[in-house]
Amino acid sequence: MNLPTYLTLLRIFVIPLLVIIYYLPFESRYLICAGLFAAAAFTDWLDGFLARRWNQTTPFGAFLDPVADKLMVAVALGVLIEAHATWILTFPALIIIGREIVISALREWMAEIGKSAQVAVSWLGKVKTTLQMLAIFLLLLVPPGEWQAWFGVACLYLAALLTLWSMVIYLQAARPHLLTDEKHPL
Repeated sequence: MNLPTYLTLLRIFVIPLLVIIYYLPFESRYLICAGLFAAAAFTDWLDGFLARRWNQTTPFGAFLDPVADKLMVAVALGVLIEAHATWILTFPALIIIGREIVISALREWMAEIGKSAQVAVSWLGKVKTTLQMLAIFLLLLVPPGEWQAWFGVACLYLAALLTLWSMVIYLQAARPHLLTDEKHPL
């Protein structure tokens, strides 16, 4: 265990705290939840930076980091889907969640066959993640129904478009291995 791994674990422990605070009946809950999410998103960058900088990458950290990211995004989007209760927000949120499931499964399978480098995170994935985090932060910041939420929804649609684009790129990279007749152990 090292500091980068502790930061990743902290991100996981913030998730239930964010959900609880979001549903508490006090006015500043939106600001607090947005702040918690922003801090968690920052630790996503920081733990990777520190692990590389201090040469503290570990197999456990490499496994846990994407799990923490996916949990954080999926849970926050789930809360926002329920709170806003509109297809306008639900549609891009489900695209993002669905893509994360597909690409996680694809990466796991590609790793099993020794081809994980072909579906490694790209610059497009990093831009998508940044826009996604910004959208969720903005949506957590204001109460549902407020006009300011539209900027967050617009960012979420842009993130969903980048999500689909990056998914197509990853699937194209994996296509030769998906369509082969070779037998791979399951």
